[in-house]
Amino acid sequence: QVQLVESGGGLVQPGDSLGLSCAASGILFRLYAINWYHQAPGKERELVAAITTGGTTNYADSVKGRFTISRDNAKNTAYLQMNGLKPEDTAVYVCNANFGGLNYWGKGTLVTVSS
Repeated sequence: QVQLVESGGGLVQPGDSLGLSCAASGILFRLYAINWYHQAPGKERELVAAITTGGTTNYADSVKGRFTISRDNAKNTAYLQMNGLKPEDTAVYVCNANFGGLNYWGKGTLVTVSS
């Protein structure tokens, strides 16, 4: 059974940092591209950051220079380090694993940025 489990969300103040994790099981993790999406209340899900199997990264313009995506294939885990958080970063952050036609999703972790 494939599982993607996100963790690390919480309530932080503007300017704070937060690190999210996505632990995968049931897949050959190193074969999958990993993507982090976020979905704010009343808005569509948006791609925030992506990392390929080779480690190439890509970011939404809104998070460039503030967020860093990484992966540890030995631990079957991907990470999203978020610095300089802003209120508009408030959303549920969801991990996605993609390999060809195979596409798996976690349930998400809530990040709230508020003073």
